[in-house]
Amino acid sequence: MTAGSRGDVAPYAGLGAGLVRAGHEVTLAAHAVFEPLAAGTGVRFHPLPVDPRAELHSRRGRRLHDARTGAGKLARLVSMAREAADVMTESLVDASRTADVLLVGGALGPLGFAIAERRSLPAVGLPLQPLHPTREFVAPVLGTRSWGAVGNRLSGRAVAATLHLLFAGSVRSLRRHGLAAPGRSRSRQLRAVLHGYSALVVPRPRDWPAGLEVAGDWWPPDGGQLPPRLEEFLAAGPPPVFVGLGSATVPDPERVSRDIVTALRAAGVRGVVQRGWAGLDAGGDDILTVGDVPHSLLFPRTAAVVHHAGAGTTGAALRAGVPSVPVPVQFDAAFWASRLTALGTAGAALPLRRLTAGALADAVRRTTADEARRDRARALASRLAAEDGIAPVLAALDRLAR
Repeated sequence: MTAGSRGDVAPYAGLGAGLVRAGHEVTLAAHAVFEPLAAGTGVRFHPLPVDPRAELHSRRGRRLHDARTGAGKLARLVSMAREAADVMTESLVDASRTADVLLVGGALGPLGFAIAERRSLPAVGLPLQPLHPTREFVAPVLGTRSWGAVGNRLSGRAVAATLHLLFAGSVRSLRRHGLAAPGRSRSRQLRAVLHGYSALVVPRPRDWPAGLEVAGDWWPPDGGQLPPRLEEFLAAGPPPVFVGLGSATVPDPERVSRDIVTALRAAGVRGVVQRGWAGLDAGGDDILTVGDVPHSLLFPRTAAVVHHAGAGTTGAALRAGVPSVPVPVQFDAAFWASRLTALGTAGAALPLRRLTAGALADAVRRTTADEARRDRARALASRLAAEDGIAPVLAALDRLAR
């Protein structure tokens, strides 16, 4: 069970497909708009209410851009998400009725674990970000500047407390849905926590307690093909630069689109611009605008990837072995951008609020001309290809079944 944007769902569709291949029966509970992600994988789909794209484009969603700090954005997100969680609770309870194990995405942690506990079911937490407090870095949704060892741990505890507050009303409502609070004799269910990213990208913090593992990436299901028009564009010239902001929204899509076009042409490169939830639009003989396309098929054929540094797109760029120009928008994006910079596959981040045509053109020029950066990206991609992020989840399920 998961909730949020495409990047909060697609990895679990890939994980689910891997579990199906291993002989498990898997149901993905996610927003109805993401049902196509499970098509052809053998994964069943349980639709949840709430359209996250519509929420981000609502008046409340647009106000997220008004906040200038990670804490401010998180506070506004909690206000917006609390109502959505209440709406989804009944459907999540229904999805759990025939389950033997609940696999809980990080975005639904407190609620998912509460449902598992009240059903006396084992549960596996599957966060896509390092959510547990650590002294080694500040909570990813709050930025990248260290608060010191004590402050970093406190920031993680504060975010955890905020998530529990977000779901407090939904957890209390479980009684109305037939799930009474457990007695002391069954107040703890078997639980494991595995993180869906590579330790090559974010090493496991040394102060994490036992039971918190880093499993590796869960790649979205491979399949389909690129649209014929895109194939023709790729074949007509040198590898283009991809530009996409995924499920992030922007206050002024027209201005951002103009800046992108101007930047790509000033840098002397062709471009593929993904429309995304921001509604970007660009055109011309040298630039093509596309809808949703498989990143696993497109990214390896690009010269660089300009992206919003969401966890999923960051992983896709690393998997493809191409350098990045991270343009973080909000939440944990600055964290992932900082990891790309530390790994040497990207230069300094260019936050959306500082994006101009000139700044983007300069970043694209430097990135596409840096062979050492491309070599580092390729070397890391070969190491990521040797990892199997599904195997640790299978092992955890085996342990829970004993």
